[in-house]
Amino acid sequence: MSSKYIAGVDEVGRGPLVGDVVTAAVILDPNNPIDGLTDSKKLSEKKRNALSAEIKQKALAWAIGRATPAEIDKLNILHATMLAMTRAVDNLLLTPDYVLVDGNRLPPWSYPAEAVVKGDSLHPEISAASILAKVERDNDMLDLDQQYPAYGFAAHKGYPTKAHFAALADNGVLSCYRKSFKPVQALLTAAESSVTTKG
Repeated sequence: MSSKYIAGVDEVGRGPLVGDVVTAAVILDPNNPIDGLTDSKKLSEKKRNALSAEIKQKALAWAIGRATPAEIDKLNILHATMLAMTRAVDNLLLTPDYVLVDGNRLPPWSYPAEAVVKGDSLHPEISAASILAKVERDNDMLDLDQQYPAYGFAAHKGYPTKAHFAALADNGVLSCYRKSFKPVQALLTAAESSVTTKG
């Protein structure tokens, strides 16, 4: 692939019940390589944070794209993820000649592109994007944890764990939750029917 600017794109946060789905796009500098790039899930938090800072410093261009819980509820998680990926690539300061996207689907955009299954382990550009997106979304969860310590966001990062369900049942659904996701929907329905019963 002799394209001049190759962007890698990946997302984090399709499965959680809360917060944005976060994507990143990265165009690496072939003359300024970064050691240790791989799928963000294979790295420790400390290593991810260090690599994230190095990517931002050394990459030719990088950008974050997001879709909000409201957009996820309106569009569904797949289409919201595609929207967030498009935003990330559109936000790059350089226009890529070619885009490599982790997974098996491409957004409906005009960029020449290829979807690569397990691309975050195969292409350094996608690895870099997976690291930036993961660190960005984890930081979102740490911020939420500061605002709402009873929910345990720092530990479960918004994923549907036993502890998360227990905190939700005790404390209720916040505005940052994805209300179209079944476990959240079920809680909202239960809360509504209990209000109706009391009324």
